[in-house]
Amino acid sequence: MMKNPLRSRPLRLATASLLMLAASACGSAPSATPAAPAPGAPTATQTEALWKKIQAANADTSCDTQSQCHTIGFGSKACGGPERYLAWSSKNSDGAALKALIEQHAAARRADDQREQMMSTCSLVSDPGASCRAGRCTINPTAPGSGTDPRRAD
Repeated sequence: MMKNPLRSRPLRLATASLLMLAASACGSAPSATPAAPAPGAPTATQTEALWKKIQAANADTSCDTQSQCHTIGFGSKACGGPERYLAWSSKNSDGAALKALIEQHAAARRADDQREQMMSTCSLVSDPGASCRAGRCTINPTAPGSGTDPRRAD
């Protein structure tokens, strides 16, 4: 008995195609190790170190009057804008060093977000304002975004 050449040829082509597809899929599997950060890109450790520098630069929040109390947005939401606000005092600081550290921290957070493919609710965090209470500048109470945790709240 002779095989029908019309039936065996499509079967052979289909089998060969499947084998080629399987072989190419094996060769393009993603590596199990994460990609190394780009040279000079901030790491989570650098971001944490910047946060500690911000806390040190803002350690003196003493005030005598309301006009010495200010807020500054810090961090970086994945959609843009600050994560939260921080109260600071101009009594013993002009804020320039603090602002520079805040900008470095925001850039590091944006790099973290990009590397980690972070998403956000894109909600706007309003500036709660600051007040001089008991000789210290503090974020106004009951205001959203008034915490000091540099990690995501959304």
